[in-house]
Amino acid sequence: MAPKQGRFHSESVYMPITPMFHVHAWGFPYAATAAGAKQVYPGRYVPDLLLKLIKNEGVTFAHCVPTILLMLLDAPASAETDLSGLTMVIGGAALPKMLALRAMARGIDIFTGYGMSETGPVLSLAHLKASMLSGVADEEVNFRTKTGRPIPLVDIRVVDSDMKDVAHDGKVSGEIVVRAPWLTQGYYQNPSASEELWHGGYMHTNDIANMSPHGYLQITDRIKDVIKSGGEWISSLELEDIIMKAPGIKEAAVIGVKDEKWGERPVALVVRDYQAEEAPTENTIKAHVGEFADRGVISKYGVPQTILFVDQLERTSVGKIDKKLLRTRYTQDE
Repeated sequence: MAPKQGRFHSESVYMPITPMFHVHAWGFPYAATAAGAKQVYPGRYVPDLLLKLIKNEGVTFAHCVPTILLMLLDAPASAETDLSGLTMVIGGAALPKMLALRAMARGIDIFTGYGMSETGPVLSLAHLKASMLSGVADEEVNFRTKTGRPIPLVDIRVVDSDMKDVAHDGKVSGEIVVRAPWLTQGYYQNPSASEELWHGGYMHTNDIANMSPHGYLQITDRIKDVIKSGGEWISSLELEDIIMKAPGIKEAAVIGVKDEKWGERPVALVVRDYQAEEAPTENTIKAHVGEFADRGVISKYGVPQTILFVDQLERTSVGKIDKKLLRTRYTQDE
């Protein structure tokens, strides 16, 4: 099957399942209007209502943050709704592989996009090349959850502290810097921050990423969220993805807390999946993450020694996990 991702046409039925102020920033309503596509606006973001509209209106294209996708898949009406044929773009936060696999198992053509308020809006999309459509979910998900390839007219680099490009090997990380015709030129009445934003002639995103040999970008963390432990950088996003692969876990967030010996140590906040047959424990999660450390996927510094089970993870107004609030709530030093 040829990739169809991100293509609007007059027969498409578009439905945003993201807050309206956010969805217009993503730019999709304008693309849908330009293509003459039918548009369905739900008004309220209630999972069962969204699923009913997808079914009754024949929605073929939607987009949202991972939290809303999780709500849709967990909703009582989900089992009765045929989601095959639905194309969905995920943005605003990293898409965990296990969540993507759940969506793919329901027939959703899912992939990620990346942008910022300062980039108005899109920088990259995880379009799959025809050769990547293997039909094997465990293979495809590795590409579908990447940050993606730059869209036309976007120049993206991954650089070190001296503004030199890092190796495109999918391993070495650096900061994403970007140029495009539609980027912000600065911050209102803040010349120093504006100068820092465009240091070196590229707009600095404060996102840490690597670049694959195929030109696919992969964000590994925000500069403010990366955990610096024992002289190494630990990706909170990578740890979260690993933890969510353990049985009985619905969601996870990893934050850094200060440590006198190591500088910082990761703390995992975990929401249990109460429908799972076996409840995870602190020891089973540590053992699970330890297996990835033994295989060299992450360093042994990355295995969290503190795991807290919580009922929910606090979020921002647009559905992102609010790590600033989590750090304030669960550490004494912030």
